[in-house]
Amino acid sequence: MCDTCGCNVTDANRHLIEGDGRLAQTESGRDAISVLQGLLSENDRLAAHNREHFDSHRVLALNLMSSPGSGKTRLLEETIGALSGELRIAVIEGDLETENDAQRIRDKGVAAVQITTGTACHLDAHMVHDALHALDLDQVDILFIENVGNLVCPASFDLGQHRNVTLLSVTEGDDKPAKYPVMFRAADLMLISKSDLLAVLDDFSPDKAQRHLRELASTAPVHTLSARSGEGMQAWLDWLRSEHSAAKDRAAHGQTLRPAIQPDGQRLHTHEHTHQHAHHGHGRPGHD
Repeated sequence: MCDTCGCNVTDANRHLIEGDGRLAQTESGRDAISVLQGLLSENDRLAAHNREHFDSHRVLALNLMSSPGSGKTRLLEETIGALSGELRIAVIEGDLETENDAQRIRDKGVAAVQITTGTACHLDAHMVHDALHALDLDQVDILFIENVGNLVCPASFDLGQHRNVTLLSVTEGDDKPAKYPVMFRAADLMLISKSDLLAVLDDFSPDKAQRHLRELASTAPVHTLSARSGEGMQAWLDWLRSEHSAAKDRAAHGQTLRPAIQPDGQRLHTHEHTHQHAHHGHGRPGHD
């Protein structure tokens, strides 16, 4: 997977493995695994730096994850409108191509930075760090990071966020937590979105979706909502208010919060990429 989609080597971290980069020189015969472990370590180091930056500015950083089309951007649009004048919001948008979603957010009067990842199917800490240069965090209470639509890779990379919010739309099937356990184990909150469609998609059971989540030993709260109709939005907004208040209290006491990053996913990346390089005889990732 990583050989074809570019998961591990992105435009933002490529400098580490090229030229005089920190990871450009590796032990002979162990290039693939050495580079991958080094990239993951560098990602975690920069994620911690991002989180320190958020904490110093009293900003709550939330990572929104889901499959494509689950309604992340529509949820953000309605959230911005509902919290206007109460909490200051900024957004980092991640997509393979286009600035469509970022422009939708800007049209709501909110700062939005678009990250186009090209072939990479998730955001990483280096991308987020670069995007932060375009934001004035002194003017932000909540930063939403809308990750690339993908139910696998985004759960495995720390961006510096405090919480992971995973959306599951009723159009996808209530068994997705069972099918994609790495993603849903990472959730600090699961939102069942597009609840206005439950009347016509009556084969989706919110109770079953929650049961599958609990079978992963997750205690994350679950809210069912519709950004279109407004149903359930109040519980989501109250959660945001509570999390923002808690983040400010933590920062005041020199504390922080790290989300449930999934090392299983990172190991899958390393194993798959190492296997591909052993099979094809490549020396370093990203140079196919």
